[in-house]
Amino acid sequence: MNQPQPQSQPQPRPQPPLRPNSRWSALTTSPHFVYVLIAPLFLILLAYVVYPFFQTFLQSIKQEGSFSLHNYSRFFSLEHTANLEALWTSVYISVLSVVTCGIVGVSMAFLLERYDFPGRKLLSVLVLVPMALPPLIGVLSFEFLYGSSGIIPRGLQHLLHLEKPPFTLKGIWGVLVVHTFTMYTYFYMTASSAIKGLDPSLEEAAANLGANRFTIWRRVILPMLTPAIVAASLLVFMISMASYTAPLIFGIERTMTMQIYLSRTNGDLDMAATQSTLLSIVSVLFLILMRWYQGARNYQNMSKGVSVHRTEVKSRAGRNVSMVLSFLGVLVLMLPILVIVLLAFSEDGKWTTQVLPPSYTLDHFKDLFTDSKTWRPIANSFKISIAATIGNLLFGVAAAYAIVRMRFKGKTLLDILIMLPWALPGTVVAVNLITAFSEPNAFSFGQVLIGTFWILPLAYFVRHLPLIFRSTSSTLMQTDRSVEEAARNLGASWWYTFRRVVFPMALSGILAGTLLALVEGIGEFVASILLYTNKTTPISVEIFQRMYAFEFGTACAYGVLQIVMIILVLYVSRKLTGGNAGSAI
Repeated sequence: MNQPQPQSQPQPRPQPPLRPNSRWSALTTSPHFVYVLIAPLFLILLAYVVYPFFQTFLQSIKQEGSFSLHNYSRFFSLEHTANLEALWTSVYISVLSVVTCGIVGVSMAFLLERYDFPGRKLLSVLVLVPMALPPLIGVLSFEFLYGSSGIIPRGLQHLLHLEKPPFTLKGIWGVLVVHTFTMYTYFYMTASSAIKGLDPSLEEAAANLGANRFTIWRRVILPMLTPAIVAASLLVFMISMASYTAPLIFGIERTMTMQIYLSRTNGDLDMAATQSTLLSIVSVLFLILMRWYQGARNYQNMSKGVSVHRTEVKSRAGRNVSMVLSFLGVLVLMLPILVIVLLAFSEDGKWTTQVLPPSYTLDHFKDLFTDSKTWRPIANSFKISIAATIGNLLFGVAAAYAIVRMRFKGKTLLDILIMLPWALPGTVVAVNLITAFSEPNAFSFGQVLIGTFWILPLAYFVRHLPLIFRSTSSTLMQTDRSVEEAARNLGASWWYTFRRVVFPMALSGILAGTLLALVEGIGEFVASILLYTNKTTPISVEIFQRMYAFEFGTACAYGVLQIVMIILVLYVSRKLTGGNAGSAI
């Protein structure tokens, strides 16, 4: 009988070496691939955010090469209180700015979202007009309108035959008025978005339980607006702490930003570093305080009611009053832009004691594009802003994708480091870069960056890190992850999926953030004033210099160009994001 022969086991065939595409696929599917993506992000933040800040701190605690707290003892000295006064004034103005902007912004949002009255539609469009004013131009427009030699005080003086103007904006109140007008939009945008989502059934339930209007506002509506109010408060506080032009124009001699500028220009770099460190600490402490408050008071809407409809004002007296107030509101909102446009046509050096400029010309606008000296700041601003925006685009999209779509250790740290520059005033960012890159090091590729073209794009890049990141991440959060997963399941590589699926879905948010970063760079002034050279003077610094040379017409022509660009960016961003451009901010 034949015995069955044992069957030989098939030998495994040798696998061919991985082709480049196969190696790339294996890398992208590895659980450690995420760290390949985020390592450059952390390196950039370490090199240009953490390292400059650390170098500034080191300089503040050194005295002749050894550890010393001498600079801090000078700062807190009771014999020379200029620095203490500056710190108090900056914090005082910033807190008051948060309060006044909050009152105006939230009230406007509640009024325009809850009530329907004659003029509401026009007012709801023009309420965002202050966003079209670059910070420097916004301050100058108020000086031209309401300052000691402004159009309105002079006009009233001549009209009423008075010996002196009946009022002028100056001092802290002048700064508060400017801050309130130019920054209330942050509260308006965030609060209006939150008010649209409020459930009216909560207010009805409170009213049925006997609560009056004030109690409903304080105990129901306001807590639901807490996240929006906290976000806007952070923005307003940081921007107010960084304010330089408004205190300078309205005669406040001692603020932290002005003290840093004076220390820097006088060559006292150790004190400038100390002032910058303390200003950073105050800003970060406010950030922590507001985050804590938000966590303690955050109420979530768990009901499924329908958003409230606008209540129509039906009484004749109410409609007439609303029409008058709407007209006054439109006039107040439009005047700053109108006065900048008017002065852009005035001849330089001719406007002295008259209420309005006596003579006008088109030469300023012609010179913007034909005169090489006038065109140079425009070209500089575009070059600097485009270079910085390209960096922000690459970094922001990569960081947003990593934080929204990937899981890795250190995600919270990455988010905090990206937002840190937004918490630092522009003067602090500038001083940090000056301290870090006045000498060659590895992060500057062995070059001294101070005094070169590249220090300004680097400053703009650091200042505007959060813009494209926030805009892109908010868009990615709204997109369906399953579409990306489906592409991967069908065999698409990570890079192909990102290029053909993720990027097109997030394109509207990416473009909105990119445009915003570009226009913010073109209007950047606070950091530029410490870093520019004669060859790299940007538009904002040129406007400042022209103002002090009494060339109001040329300065305002630059301002009109900035205003037009900002209006275009806001319009395009609104179209790209479906009316939610403010959410990125």
